[in-house]
Amino acid sequence: MSVGDWGVGHYERTAQLLLPAAEVLVGAADVSEGETVIDVGCGTGNAALLAAAAGASVTAVDPSPRLLAVAAESAAERGLEVTFAEGEAAAIPAPDAAFDCVLSNFAVVFAPDPEAAAAELSRVLTPAGRILFTAWVPGGALGAFAGAMQELVRTALGAPAPAPRFAWHDAAELSSLFSRHGMVANVAGPQELSFQAANPEAYLETELATHPLAVTAFEVLQRRGIEAAARRELLDVLRTHNEDPEAFRSTSRYLVVSARRARR
Repeated sequence: MSVGDWGVGHYERTAQLLLPAAEVLVGAADVSEGETVIDVGCGTGNAALLAAAAGASVTAVDPSPRLLAVAAESAAERGLEVTFAEGEAAAIPAPDAAFDCVLSNFAVVFAPDPEAAAAELSRVLTPAGRILFTAWVPGGALGAFAGAMQELVRTALGAPAPAPRFAWHDAAELSSLFSRHGMVANVAGPQELSFQAANPEAYLETELATHPLAVTAFEVLQRRGIEAAARRELLDVLRTHNEDPEAFRSTSRYLVVSARRARR
């Protein structure tokens, strides 16, 4: 299953749930007044707006025009000056060495080409700058849910098994990736986010109606006429991994990854 269009559905709901992680990320970056900051894969602008509120000169980049418009409206409502541009991690629309800090809140980890993304993040960074991004740790109900959704779509399309995704949570893999671009990577955490609903059924229906990846995937399953069976399978996954027998809760862990240029 490809990443798809993050502008479909209602990502605003998911973005609000991820706001605490954006606060952790910007706090770890120690963004200060007068710095130049870019938020890569800004979505609705969580990290970008926090950095702008701290006094930084912020550019926010995302491949979705709709989400850029949502972020721009939020910035205007808060009286924050942010420059918005359409682009993605593998092709950041910015000159070399333009930013003191590069941020990405659960966005660069979805880049189809990790090598190109790491190269671009490093390219736009000033010599003394830093890169910080959040990365999910595999596991939990939502990890199992996403994996089951991907497998359902793959089977429905008759597609071959995908190549293993890059392990953005793995310190050794990250070290190797960024070292090829003259960077030293470090990992901090894990931190936790809790996702809750009245019950697994309610969580499933909300995800299928709002989350861009779930909306896109379920359109495929509907076209193949296996919507009902897929819904039952996904619900079984959520029930199996549910942490709250009286409702629904899933705890997801994430890391804050940072990278700086290697000292010579």
